[in-house]
Amino acid sequence: MKKLILFALCCAICAALLCCGKKKDAEPKPDAAPAAGTIVEIVSGDGYFSTLAAAIETAGLAETLSGEGPFTLFAPPDSVFAKLPPGTAESLLQDVPALKNLLLYHVVPGKLTAADLEKLPLATSLLGESLVIDAAPDGGITIGGARFARADLPAANGVIHVIDRLLLPPEKMPE
Repeated sequence: MKKLILFALCCAICAALLCCGKKKDAEPKPDAAPAAGTIVEIVSGDGYFSTLAAAIETAGLAETLSGEGPFTLFAPPDSVFAKLPPGTAESLLQDVPALKNLLLYHVVPGKLTAADLEKLPLATSLLGESLVIDAAPDGGITIGGARFARADLPAANGVIHVIDRLLLPPEKMPE
């Protein structure tokens, strides 16, 4: 009788191991992790940036910012646009050349993480204008006077830093 109980117990343990053990094809593959979308996909897919997404589309920059890059985007969220005087965002969306310049001032070529930016005094935007990088009093960094609300959001074609205000390009003097 003891042999029968021992045999049954061994069979139960083997069955449990076979049913609950790892299957080779069920193991996650390192390259199977979902890749981050492009800068435009991330901004467009997140309700936090709906005004910025509309501006990128209106300015005709969606294709550029969906390209290979890499790019660094300093992204003002909707809350920044909401602080503008009434009608400002709407009128900016009507002035496509000014809107395009404003957005190009928010993009730097290359993938620059916050750690990379801390080592630089300036970054040149796609508009061709320099953005001053400074140490913030709280130990973070600012770019063009804007503080980072969140840094280093990965994108397939670069990186996104959420900032707390719009970056305004310098006004050009008439020639």
